[in-house]
Amino acid sequence: MKLNTLRPRRLRLSAPLRAMVRENHVCLNDLIYPIFVVPGTNVKEEIPSMPGCYHLSVDNAVRLAEDIYALGLRAIEVFGLPAYKDEIGSSAWDPQSPVQCSIRAIKKALPDMVIVGDVCLCQYTDHGHCGQIKDHYVDNDATLKLLNKVAVSQAEAGADIVAPSDMMDGRIASIRQALDEEGFINTIIMSYAAKYASGFYGPFRDAADSAPHFGDRRQYQMDPANGREAMKEIDLDLEEGADIIMVKPALSYLDIVYQARQRCQRPIATYNVSGEYAMVKAAARNGWIDEKRIVMEELTSMKRAGADIIITYHAVDVAKWLKNGEVEA
Repeated sequence: MKLNTLRPRRLRLSAPLRAMVRENHVCLNDLIYPIFVVPGTNVKEEIPSMPGCYHLSVDNAVRLAEDIYALGLRAIEVFGLPAYKDEIGSSAWDPQSPVQCSIRAIKKALPDMVIVGDVCLCQYTDHGHCGQIKDHYVDNDATLKLLNKVAVSQAEAGADIVAPSDMMDGRIASIRQALDEEGFINTIIMSYAAKYASGFYGPFRDAADSAPHFGDRRQYQMDPANGREAMKEIDLDLEEGADIIMVKPALSYLDIVYQARQRCQRPIATYNVSGEYAMVKAAARNGWIDEKRIVMEELTSMKRAGADIIITYHAVDVAKWLKNGEVEA
């Protein structure tokens, strides 16, 4: 029997060789770091279910942004807890709310930091749903008018990107029109195009105080069993003018990321969500896994599936590990 002379292992013999032929790389430019801003001053309180993540007042959010910019991270997504809630979530477009204040302050301190504003209503409404309620049902078209206000208010504050995460039908076209009418023609829309009704969001709802007070979000977020429906949602958002589309969560939906990459020429983001983060942190704290290897493996899998952008709570850790040469990109 003739010995096979093609030996793929030759290219794996050393770290420099492996790096030379590596197909996918995790770079700091790929990453967006989510932060949670709250009312008050000098606030920095760790979120119990998300070790290493904090509720921050605006002053401390600016300090964090400066620190991570120095590490090489260039993008953040801002989520907020408001000072007040009501049935329509009006604090979401209040120019004095923590999100708008932090966007202005961070953009003033770091003009080159890319700032993403989360456009949703769940943490701002007294019922915890992502839109205006009518007879225990989220009224889609009434909600669009509210989302327009949120997006415009964030653009006015200085957000480079607005990211609607509500999953209302027609919201991309509605927000695009509202932004353009107010002169924000260069504000980017990153659509949560395929956002699933996932169990992986639990720690985020703790962090953002956004759990619904009745029912759940399955009437508007996607059924985890559906893949073809995700392609329909993505196609609709592209037709309506989304500049970037997103798949959320990441790890259980990499097949959706891959399918989106095959049909979409615009940038694709994925969100490495709070539950995915918390599981890694819990296992690492118990000594059950090598945190650095697991995190880099997970993020690399997202790039391999086709993601250009990864929103992840691991971003600061990854930046430190790369700076110190503790992991391979």
